[in-house]
Amino acid sequence: MAKTWFITGASKGFGREWAEAALERGDSVVGTARNPDDVQALVDQYPDTFLAIRLDVTDRAADVAAVQQAAEHFGRLDVVVNNAGFGHFGMVEELTEDEVRAQLETNFFGALWVTQAALPIMREQGSGHVVQVSSIGGISAFPTVGAYHASKWALEGLSQSLSQEVAGFGIHVTLVEPGGFSTDWSGPSSKHSEELDAYADVREAASKRPSASDPGKPEATRSAILKVVDAEQPPLRVFFGKAPLGIAERDYESRLATWREWQPVAEEAHGA
Repeated sequence: MAKTWFITGASKGFGREWAEAALERGDSVVGTARNPDDVQALVDQYPDTFLAIRLDVTDRAADVAAVQQAAEHFGRLDVVVNNAGFGHFGMVEELTEDEVRAQLETNFFGALWVTQAALPIMREQGSGHVVQVSSIGGISAFPTVGAYHASKWALEGLSQSLSQEVAGFGIHVTLVEPGGFSTDWSGPSSKHSEELDAYADVREAASKRPSASDPGKPEATRSAILKVVDAEQPPLRVFFGKAPLGIAERDYESRLATWREWQPVAEEAHGA
C-alpha cells in the first residue's frame, strides 16, 4: 500500500533525497521548507502526490497546522520524518546563549513539536512511523560541535522514551544516525561562533577527523530509508554510512571499561 510521508527540510540533503525516493515509487509526500520555491520542481513533477508547505519548525503553532493540513490533504499520515536541522560549530566556551538556543529550537524542539502534532493522528489510525534524523553525533561527541551534540543527544533520549510509550498504538520510532555525508550540513547551512585564539590547536586537530575524507553519498540513502520504513519491525536505531559503527564500538568499549573500573566507587556510593 502506498504511504503518505511528512518530511521537514525537504528542499535539500536527506529530506530532498527521501522525498524523491518516496514519490518515484508512488507514495504521497508533504514536504516542508522555509522557502517553498525550493521544492517547486517536485510540485510540477508530482502535482497529485506532492504538497509543499512553508514551515519554520521552530514555530510550534505552524508545526501543528502543517501536520494537520497534511493529514487532511491526503487522508492519513504514515511516515513523519524530522529532518530539518543544521550544524553549529563552536567550542563550548565560545557559544553564546542565542546560538545554543537556536540550535536546540531547530534540531530538538522542532522535531518535538512536529512529533507531538502527528501522534494523535497516528494513534487514531492505529499505525505510523516517526523517523528522527539524528547522527553518530547523537551517541558520541567530538570537539567543536558541542551545541549540535546537545541537540541530538536530547533527541535520542526523547525518542527512546517515545518508542516505549507509543508501541501499543502500533506506532514505530526510528533514529537514523548518519555519519559524514556530502550534504551542506557543514557548508552553507551551518553556523559558526566567534573563535577564540586559545582553541586554535584543538580546532586544527578537529578539522583532520578521518570521517571528512570519505563522506557518504546522500543519494545512496534512498534505498536504505525505504527499507527502514517498509520493515515490519523497524529498528529503534540505525546507522547510515560505513564509519558510525566503528566509532560507536570504540566509544562504548571505553565507557564500559571506565564504568567497570569505577564500579567499587559506584557501590560505595550506594550505601550499605
